[in-house]
Amino acid sequence: MVLNNIEKLIEKYNNAETTLVEEQQLRAYFTSDNVAPHLEHYKPMFVYFSQAQQEQYTKDVPLKPKRTKMYQWISVAAVTVLMLGLIIPKLLGPSQEELRQKELAMETYNKTMEALSLVSIGMNEGKEQLNSLTLVSDNLNQGFEEVSRLNEFSKATNRIFKNK
Repeated sequence: MVLNNIEKLIEKYNNAETTLVEEQQLRAYFTSDNVAPHLEHYKPMFVYFSQAQQEQYTKDVPLKPKRTKMYQWISVAAVTVLMLGLIIPKLLGPSQEELRQKELAMETYNKTMEALSLVSIGMNEGKEQLNSLTLVSDNLNQGFEEVSRLNEFSKATNRIFKNK
C-alpha cells in the first residue's frame, strides 16, 4: 500500500500538484534505503533536494558603501535650478521698460504696415494707368497699320486711274 501511495505522489509531483507535506513524504521515502527498484531513478533527485536544503553560504560578503549621496545632491540641485528658472520669471514678470518696448515695437509695426499699404495702393493705381497707356499704344499701332493700308490703297487707286 505504501508503494502504491508513493507512485500516486510521484505522479502528482510530476504534475506539480503536491503539497509541502506530500513532498516531505517523498523526500523521506527516497532518502531511506528501501526504495523500490523501478523508482530508483528518482532517488538522486530527492537526495540532492535534501542536501541542498542543508547547505549554507559561509563566506563573508564584502559590502562596499555606495556613493550615491553625491548623485542625489546633484539631482536635487538640478531640479532646484530648473524650478527656479521656470518660477522666477513668472513671479517677477516683465518690467515696465520691457512692456513699453513691446508697445513701441507694436506701434512701429502698425505704422510700417500702414505705409506699405499706401505704397501698395499707389502701385496698383499706377499699374491701372499703365494698362490704360498700353491700350492707347495698341490702338495707335493699329491706327498706323490702317493708315499704311490706306496709303497702299491710295497708290493702287491712283495707278488705276492714272492720276500720277
